Parts: sequence; structure tokens; C-alpha cells
Amino acid sequence: MKNNDKKPTSIVVFGATGDLAKRKLFPAFFNLFLEGWLPEEFEILSLGRTEQTQEEFRNYILENIRTFSRIQKFSQEQWNNFSEKIKFIRFDITQEESFIRLKNELDTIDVNLGIRSNRLFYLSVAPSFIETVSNSLKNAGLTENVDQDRMIIEKPFGYDKASAVALNKLLSQTFKEEQIYRIDHYLGKENVQNILAFRFGNTIFEPLWNNNYIDSVQITVAETVGVEDRGGYYDGSGALRDMIQNHLMQILCMIAMEAPAAFESSEIRDRKVDVLKSVRRINLEDIGHYTVRAQYTEGEIDGKKKAGYLEEPGVNPNSNTETYVAMKFYIDNERWRGVPFYMRTGKRMQEKKSSIVISFKDVPCTTFRDDLNMLFPNKLVINIQPEMDVRLSFMTKKPGLDMKLKPAEMVFDYFECSSETPEAYETLLLDALDGDSTLFMRSDQVEEAWDVISNIQTAWESGNSPKMDTYAAGSAGPAAADDLLKR
Repeated sequence: MKNNDKKPTSIVVFGATGDLAKRKLFPAFFNLFLEGWLPEEFEILSLGRTEQTQEEFRNYILENIRTFSRIQKFSQEQWNNFSEKIKFIRFDITQEESFIRLKNELDTIDVNLGIRSNRLFYLSVAPSFIETVSNSLKNAGLTENVDQDRMIIEKPFGYDKASAVALNKLLSQTFKEEQIYRIDHYLGKENVQNILAFRFGNTIFEPLWNNNYIDSVQITVAETVGVEDRGGYYDGSGALRDMIQNHLMQILCMIAMEAPAAFESSEIRDRKVDVLKSVRRINLEDIGHYTVRAQYTEGEIDGKKKAGYLEEPGVNPNSNTETYVAMKFYIDNERWRGVPFYMRTGKRMQEKKSSIVISFKDVPCTTFRDDLNMLFPNKLVINIQPEMDVRLSFMTKKPGLDMKLKPAEMVFDYFECSSETPEAYETLLLDALDGDSTLFMRSDQVEEAWDVISNIQTAWESGNSPKMDTYAAGSAGPAAADDLLKR
């Protein structure tokens, strides 16, 4: 709904001078403002540790918007109207006095409005500070209205199942579940959302969406970047935690879920949890058969030499942290029994690509199985980034007098429909402002996703799993991943 239908809202950004706020949050808020999606009455209270004047902080935000925002054409008047809504507050999240001052600021806003505004708290802070901030918000009485007060928490949500359960328990003592928005930006991507429309808005695909017709599913998220300046953080995380447990598991849920009774958050999230509960857990003794892990070594991308992972700043030179993961899962329910789901993700890969490939089974009849024709299986490819399209491949007759077949492709391209596709954070922030939790993770979903990879974590961290493979930076990944696919 557009801004004239929204209640006044106070947006509080913890970590407002951090990298996420700089690159994603403030550009997203500004774009929503320009397109009329923010409330008519809103304030953005920006909390940070550095000493800055209001003018200095607003100039900092403007500089970042000019660098990172998808919308670059805006007037000085538009910027002035937006910047007047931004207030910087020097803030120490370890001090009770800071939260008392924040309460006074929010109360003053409500008095000036003559109405209790909605409150959206964005915790762009390190996971170790979530407990401190959430408890302090509660103690200061800042989140007492269940219907109006919401909190967005960034990943990683825990580092294993036990820590995720503990964090959920902690938050449940402070907030109601409907107030907590656990964000995964992949769920805000246009073509990830399109999976639901594609599956449940058409009659021609859903009858084929099962083990009678689908041979396999591949989910790939490949990056050309390395760990950049995040070596210290990444070395304590790795690709399994950083990508598989959240991003790829969420895509898996969208592909494999049953049809919800209605397009409602509780229904959709229930169906996602059903998928995760049905994913077959890999036994410890089978980890080597179903998974591959690897680190990138020195290589070239676009003609430029790239260092190996162990030479990256902040990385332990003896690190056993994986930068690449490939694995095979099965979903033990009636729809998907026997269909392998392959996931792979890696850094410093040959190309940047996030995609889903649905491979259909071979044609059962033998009509065209002869020396003239080579039949290729039908494939449905959903590209998430950098392309955003849906591609369906099928066999057709070649023009000419002979009955020879060739593969053809039908393509739906998002960029041809609109060049101004909203960023993922715009979608998710707007949903949080509207109180729509459909694209956010619920506590049981988070815990089940961790449980799926729990045995893998145990095996890899104990040192009892097969050795670490390697792959050159700029390559397609380790050979062992190809072997996994062939098996």
C-alpha cells in the first residue's frame, strides 16, 4: 500500500554507520521514499558510535546514495525532504543511558504527532550484541506494543542449531514471535519471489512438479569475489554456514514446498517448515559420499591474478574453512521421494551466477530415438542474478525437409519488462513496515535449517571427514563436485 494508507512510523537503525546501512539500508529507504512507499510521517533515528553533526551524517548518507542507489535521478528538493527525516544519535549499545535517551526521542516524536507511531528497529549489529540490544529495548519499554513494534535481525542467526535455539529462546522471553523479522535478503530478490507465482499461478507446471516428471534439481550460487576484507569473519564461518544454511535452504523451500491454502504468511511459512522437516539428514558415515568441500587457491579472473584463500588478509594460514560446498539432499515425502537436490556455492568462481535448474526426465516414448536425432531433456532454468529470467528448453523440428530435431528455448526476461526492478532490501523493508512476515524466517524454520546441516558441521569440525579439496580461483570448482553430480 502507498504512503497515504500507512501509519506514522519511527525507524531506528542500530549500526547506522556500518557497511550494510551504507550500501543497502539507506539507499533502500530513499528509493521507497521517492516512489511513495514510506508513510507520510516517518523519522529515521540513526544510531552510531562516532561523533558527527547532523549535517555531516546527512552528507555521508547522500554520498552513499549517489554511489549505491538504483535511482540516481532525484531533485535537491526530494533529497532535502528525505534528509529532514534523518536524525543521527551518538549511541553506545552497552550503556543503559543510551536507551533511555532513545526512549525520550521516540516519546517526543509521538507527542509531536499526537499519536503513538509504529516502531521498526533494525539491528544491523554483530550477532554477539543481539542479546544486549533486545534486552535493553525491552527494559526501556520501547517494544511493548505487539501490533506496532517490530524488530529486524540480520543473519547469521546463530552458528549452529544449539545457538539458534538459545537465541530464539532468549528473544521469545522478550518479544512475541510476530514482532521478530529474521531477514534473509535472498528472499527479497524478484525472481526468488517469482517462484511462487510461477508454480501456483499457472496450471501447466504444478501437475509436473513431482518425482513422476522431474529427474533432479540444482541450486547454484556462485560468486567471483573472494572474502575481500571479511577474512577474519569468514574464517570463522565458511560457505556451509554463510550460504547453504540460509540462502540456499530458503530457495530449496520455495522450490519444494506444497501449495499453501492461501497467500498468507503463516500458511507459506508452515509449508516451508514442512519441507525442511522432510529433508533427509545425512548420516555421519555418509558425509563424504554426499558432500564436497574445498578452498580456492591462487588463480586468475578476467586476466587478473587472485590470491588463494590461505593468503587472504585475516585468514589463518592453516585454516580448515571451506570456501566452496557442493552437496546432495533428498526430500522424503510423496512429491519428491527419489529426486536428488544438488546445492553448490563458492567464492572466486569462474562467473557470478545464482540459478535453479529443474531437469525433467527423458521422454518415455521412442518415436525420435534414431541416428538423426539426439534428444535433450526438457529443462526449466530460473536465473536469479545477474540475469533475472525464466528459461524453458524443449525440442522442436529443424526447418527443412528432414525430420530432425533441435533444442529451442522460451525466455521470460525481467529486465525487458522493467529496468527499474526494486532491490531485495526495498521489498523486505516495505514488508516489515507493513507487518507482512511472509518473506521472513520463523524460529522453527531457522532451527530446522540448522538441523539439516548439523551432522555435516560435526563431521567437518571433528576432522573425521574426507580431506579438503581445492580449486583455482576463476575455475568452475573442484572436480569432486562434478563427480558428485555424476553419481
